[in-house]
Amino acid sequence: MNESFQQRINKIKDYWSSRTKKQRYLFFGSLLFIVILAIAVSVLATRTTLVPLYSNLSPSETGAIKESLDARGIQSEISDGGTTIRVPEESVDTLKVELAAEGIPKSGNIDYSFFSQNAGIGMTENEFDVLKLDAMQTELADLMKGIDGVKDAKVMINLPEKGIFVSDQADAASASIVLNTKPGYQFEEAQIESLYHLVAKSVPNLPTDNIVIMNQFFEYFDLNNEKNSSGASFASQHEIKKQIERDVQRQVQNMLGTLMGQDKVVVSVTADIDFTQENREENLVAPVDEENMEGIAISAQRLTETFTGNGDQAGGVLQGEDPADVGGTQYLAGQGANGDYERVEETINNEVNRIRKEIVESPYKVRDLGIQVMVEPPVADDPNSLPQDRVDDITQILGTIVRTTINKDAAQPELTDELINQKVMVSVQPFNGKIDFEGDAQPGLPWWIFVIGGVLLVIIAVLVFLFIRSRRKREEEEELVIEEIIAPNVPDVNEEQETESSLKRKQLEKMAKEKPEDFAKLLRSWIAED
Repeated sequence: MNESFQQRINKIKDYWSSRTKKQRYLFFGSLLFIVILAIAVSVLATRTTLVPLYSNLSPSETGAIKESLDARGIQSEISDGGTTIRVPEESVDTLKVELAAEGIPKSGNIDYSFFSQNAGIGMTENEFDVLKLDAMQTELADLMKGIDGVKDAKVMINLPEKGIFVSDQADAASASIVLNTKPGYQFEEAQIESLYHLVAKSVPNLPTDNIVIMNQFFEYFDLNNEKNSSGASFASQHEIKKQIERDVQRQVQNMLGTLMGQDKVVVSVTADIDFTQENREENLVAPVDEENMEGIAISAQRLTETFTGNGDQAGGVLQGEDPADVGGTQYLAGQGANGDYERVEETINNEVNRIRKEIVESPYKVRDLGIQVMVEPPVADDPNSLPQDRVDDITQILGTIVRTTINKDAAQPELTDELINQKVMVSVQPFNGKIDFEGDAQPGLPWWIFVIGGVLLVIIAVLVFLFIRSRRKREEEEELVIEEIIAPNVPDVNEEQETESSLKRKQLEKMAKEKPEDFAKLLRSWIAED
């Protein structure tokens, strides 16, 4: 029994010793991989997955929930700096229902539900005002938490005391708000304006000027309400002026640069902007028929009176009435003659077009514009190399730009050619301040980079040479050893021919002397075969 076990051990040793290093490493690596895989599978199979039960909690709320879970014997974990509590995934729904039934988590803030749950007779007016203010702050903070980008909010409201008399004018309230915003979130102007309106409409007598909103990084969210009648502050007016000048300058620079070359033209633009904005209302009345200046007759009344009589009945002038003031009615007077009169009165009501216009002028107008251009001639030292016709064409192009840019209503005098030429300046002269680059040499690498590269190449060549040399030397040594091991013994012609058995015996004797371990292995293999 022991011999067979020993033989198996020897076979394993022989097999292991006959393996190469690569095969041995592969075997150990496979064994280690199987062990690690088994450990990972067992850990994952027995691991409990924890998921968030509540997030964005205060430290007091986290402590209360943790205490309740520990009393129930439920595994839990606190993360995110104490704001999130995690429980096993299969227990989340059940725990939410059970904790909600117990009123957990409980907040330290007071909301409007407090008054319905704790209404009593013994509460004083001051206590009621304090609770009402706290509830107002809590509800306003909850409203802001629902806005995208806001994780939490703290609101402080200051309400003025009521006056004793009715005639006392109430002071304005004020509010200070600190928002806990998401990292990297950028609020747009419309969102900031909505926040201000939300606060102003939630608190009575609270103007937007008395509201301060900032985040946890001490960044203020200011409401852009400092606007003048033109719809822009001084900074925005200056920016608009610069933008108009920059747009015209780029337009002229690109156009003349294409014609003369980008390095041959320098353009400067100065603009005078009128930011006066006019809001007016016009109530106009116009006839329907403008050709005849008549409207549409919607009603008409015509009265005709005639009288015929004798004697003084139709004559004379009415008492107390001046004959010069009598119009439309004619009296024929005569002694002993027949008299008559006729009166015609016609009233027509015409409907006209009633036009109501509310006109808001544009926020800004280009009142004046000046363009100054410096052109370098094709031959820098010869100003005559640029023809005068080319200069006149440039002047005409600039005049067209000025004519179409200036607002026609803003221009008091008429824009004549002479006036436009005063707003355009074209100067032809060499550019002495221009930087000239010598030659067309391209920027090259520093010389020390080539030195380092050469040294590295020499080192690499030496290493390659030494590696090849050592490899050849090793191959030659291996060939000599192999020849010594497997080279057959050439018998001397003078010696007698040995038989095959005697030759094997000598080889075994030589092997036993030179390589006793191999000889022992050979014997053990023979014994095992027998």
